[in-house]
Amino acid sequence: MRVLLIAEACNPEWVSVPLVGWSHARAIAALTDAHLVTQVRNRAAILRAGLIEGRDFTSIDTETIVGPVYRFADRLRGGANRGWGALAGLMTLAYPYFEHRVWKKFGRRIRAGEFGVVHRLVPLSPAFPSLLAERCHRAGVPFIVGPLNGGLPWPPGFKQARKREGEWPSWLRELHRLVPGYQATRRHASAILAASRTALHEIPRNFQDKSFYVPENAIDPARFTRRRRRRAQLPLKLVFIGRLVPCKAVDLLLEAAAGLIREGKLAIDIVGDGPEAPLLRQIVQRERIESGVTLSGWVEHAQVQDRLVDADLLAFPSIRDFGGGVVLEAMAVGVVPMIVDYGGPGELVTGQTGLVIPLGSPDEIRDSLRRMLTCLASDPGQIDAKADAAFRRAHTRFTWEYKAQQVVKIYQWARDPRLPKPVFPIPWPD
Repeated sequence: MRVLLIAEACNPEWVSVPLVGWSHARAIAALTDAHLVTQVRNRAAILRAGLIEGRDFTSIDTETIVGPVYRFADRLRGGANRGWGALAGLMTLAYPYFEHRVWKKFGRRIRAGEFGVVHRLVPLSPAFPSLLAERCHRAGVPFIVGPLNGGLPWPPGFKQARKREGEWPSWLRELHRLVPGYQATRRHASAILAASRTALHEIPRNFQDKSFYVPENAIDPARFTRRRRRRAQLPLKLVFIGRLVPCKAVDLLLEAAAGLIREGKLAIDIVGDGPEAPLLRQIVQRERIESGVTLSGWVEHAQVQDRLVDADLLAFPSIRDFGGGVVLEAMAVGVVPMIVDYGGPGELVTGQTGLVIPLGSPDEIRDSLRRMLTCLASDPGQIDAKADAAFRRAHTRFTWEYKAQQVVKIYQWARDPRLPKPVFPIPWPD
């Protein structure tokens, strides 16, 4: 099957969405005859990864349009790691130019039937319409979009955190449904992939019959070669890895753990950087827990597994996380995650493979974290009992290869809807 993969953000040397685009594209290319189309800023990294331009991929230069819009949007949102919704909203104005250039380059070949499927992997945000959907439909070529992810509401009680993060109110974010092409993209797509329950629920009812649940994140076993071998003991070693922004709720974690840290039963390594770092330092000083908290700052992604295997537990109390890739990275090296049951992490972790905190108000989450940590400190063996199951879940259900196998089944169905529609459970089973 010849597949044209569209991934504007796709880079093996970056993290977050560009790494998702790259990893997903390479896994699909291992199972199909795929050609990747991406933005020119990714070209050098893809060449260094060994792909040949023209044969394996094509880079599209849209910097004359995208560059100025991105710089303006970056200033408007008020700094790095803030206002991601505002940034995405403005970038929807520039993205159509990328697909316009893609069609100009590949439209004739698509109409000629050279590609059996056209699949837009990235952007992940449902706010970005696609010019290619209708054009592929007219050409008689199945167009696949997704996995789409986003739209996760801020939970009640976190209004101040939302403001600190510079995020728009939920009702304002919903205006993306009025963007020209929003309905047309879904109407003309042969299949729509949703990366979360929320994203699947937001797909209009009349398009649900061609929608599929495919989680956003996965792991590449070749990138995670180490495994945790230590046994949990006091003081328990916790690690948080991620952006230090309000939605990650690291402040609640520190406040919940403060008593145990002062008693010498717990130590926390906070790996990451962001605008919440000064607040976290204030909490550490106020609670007199300097001896048990390390603010390590940002580290290279390649070093993440080294930080993980030296810990007993990944503490990731995010209250608004679409994907939660670090949760899978922890499980991939046999580290048990502790998460809040909301958004992406709640769909990756089960009771057998992690520790799940119910969603609630800030006070309720803080109290639940404190009770959970106190229980673990009294019986550290509870952590080790889940480690093997966490490792197996990551390496069986959440590899990029496994995910690509599901996507190829969708391709086959899109090309011949007479086939039984693939059905994937939510969440994916252990």
